[in-house]
Amino acid sequence: MSIHEIWQQFVEGMRATGWLEYIAVFSGIVSVWFSRKENILVYPTGLLNTTFYVYLSIKGSLIGEASVNFYYTVMSIYGWILWAKKDKQQHHIVNIAYSDKKWWVYQVLFFASFYIVIFISLTYLKKNFAPGAIPFADAFASATAFTGMWLMTKKKVESWYWWIATNIASVPLYFIKHYVFTSVYYIILLVMAIWGLKEWMRKAKIHSQASKPF
Repeated sequence: MSIHEIWQQFVEGMRATGWLEYIAVFSGIVSVWFSRKENILVYPTGLLNTTFYVYLSIKGSLIGEASVNFYYTVMSIYGWILWAKKDKQQHHIVNIAYSDKKWWVYQVLFFASFYIVIFISLTYLKKNFAPGAIPFADAFASATAFTGMWLMTKKKVESWYWWIATNIASVPLYFIKHYVFTSVYYIILLVMAIWGLKEWMRKAKIHSQASKPF
């Protein structure tokens, strides 16, 4: 595909973008902004984003994307509860921190398990139920997203690495499927994820130093 053809597809895709996709995109950007700031509003704004994307994905027969956003919805409710929890001294129970070796094993196994299940499922469903699926790419984007969302509820710094991988994979994936505005959205999310990673690394360092005994 030439640069001219890519540009034409981009223009046509932007013209075809409906208001629901605009709302989903902008609420998603706001949600990532709040996550970078470690603000609990990441979850209500994220729920708005995921609810619309579940509908749009089902409408477009994108089963992989629909499952990811349904998972986001469930995990947003879980994360909202977890981030709001405080101890008797009114300190938040979950704080930004790096993963230790055990958590690295957990997340790699988590990713691998979801990748295998999603890849096999989409390969089977592609023929009759999900013609728009690209099993290997959808499985990667979905599994990294599942892992990133789970780690974010636990406030693990590494969640941003998984988000970065999701965003990189999603840019061409959505473009190919003619969700051009969503493809642009993932470019914005990629930049914000890199920014979020740096911010959480800084906060993890501060929290680690504050928790050290004198």
